[in-house]
Amino acid sequence: MPIEKEINISLFDQLTLIERIEREIERGGIEAAKKEIEIMKNEINRKLYQKPPLDGNNS
Repeated sequence: MPIEKEINISLFDQLTLIERIEREIERGGIEAAKKEIEIMKNEINRKLYQKPPLDGNNS
């Protein structure tokens, strides 16, 4: 079970993603937000599939 610190980090990351999307909607509308979402998905995929994988013990 994740410890409180890990949960908080995850929630802050999620909040950051939402804020990025909101900024893009304000700046450029839906198309800009879609582009930002695609960038975020690519960033997440890089983290998920990096070699060696993140296992939480690297810090």
